[in-house]
Amino acid sequence: MILIIKLNATGDVVRTTTLLRQFECDVTWVTSAPNHELLGESDNIRCVEFTRSELALDRHYDLVINLEDDLPPAQFARQVQHTRLFGAYLDETGSVAYSEDSRQWFDLSLISVYGRQRADALKLLNRRTYQELVFEGLGLTFSGERYVLPQPALTRLAGDVAIAPVAGPVWPMKGWAYYDQLKAELEATGLRVNVLPRRNSLLEHMGDVSNHRCLVGGDSLPMHFALGTRTPCVTLFNCTSPWEIYDYGLQTKLVSPLLERFFYKRGFDTAATTAIRVEDVFDAVMERLKTPAAIAR
Repeated sequence: MILIIKLNATGDVVRTTTLLRQFECDVTWVTSAPNHELLGESDNIRCVEFTRSELALDRHYDLVINLEDDLPPAQFARQVQHTRLFGAYLDETGSVAYSEDSRQWFDLSLISVYGRQRADALKLLNRRTYQELVFEGLGLTFSGERYVLPQPALTRLAGDVAIAPVAGPVWPMKGWAYYDQLKAELEATGLRVNVLPRRNSLLEHMGDVSNHRCLVGGDSLPMHFALGTRTPCVTLFNCTSPWEIYDYGLQTKLVSPLLERFFYKRGFDTAATTAIRVEDVFDAVMERLKTPAAIAR
């Protein structure tokens, strides 16, 4: 039996589902609402919301995988009966530490033994995907395993290109200043372009993404929904790592020429959101729409 602790962010939860393709045993996944919509229940997967994490203490686990780097999940992991723990845990001093076998990922994290500045420098140098780093630490080999997701909800929003312009409050520089201009230029060619709306459920949001031939946006949840539903996408990287994302042959990555300057900075600077040119994004979208995956949709 295996316990996975991965609460947030939802995009990170989605990419972690690749692990499920490696495990044939029973898996309990502790996460945050509303991610249970994506994990659901199946014959061998039990989803437990973190607010009710005591429900996951009912058994002994052969392996606990804690991919969170803050205190509450580490405190919870300490309560779990287990044989092996991979990832973050609470050490004897009460601090959050991480297992030796998970160093490839956590050395690049907020709890890195090297400190935040060195961790970000290592992250900038890293050229391996999230899945490669985590899989290898677990003694597995990542071979392009796809995300494990439920069927998206049926929605009426459909078209050629979907735009996901919203950047969350944690990473405001993931936004891009020229989505309105891009939309106008794409529509001038006769394409149907929609800006993704807020939805009441994640499955509706995923349905909106999958109803289009191409998604344009930043390093965000819609990008992961595109990769998970085999939807071609063009992704702008203003301040986060493009190399940690496995593209599944579906993605065009546009990397800001100012990436190093704003790498993993959480403030806001207009220069970060204006560095990628409109014409480069337009051209990338038009080329992506010519690919077999886009034509077939």
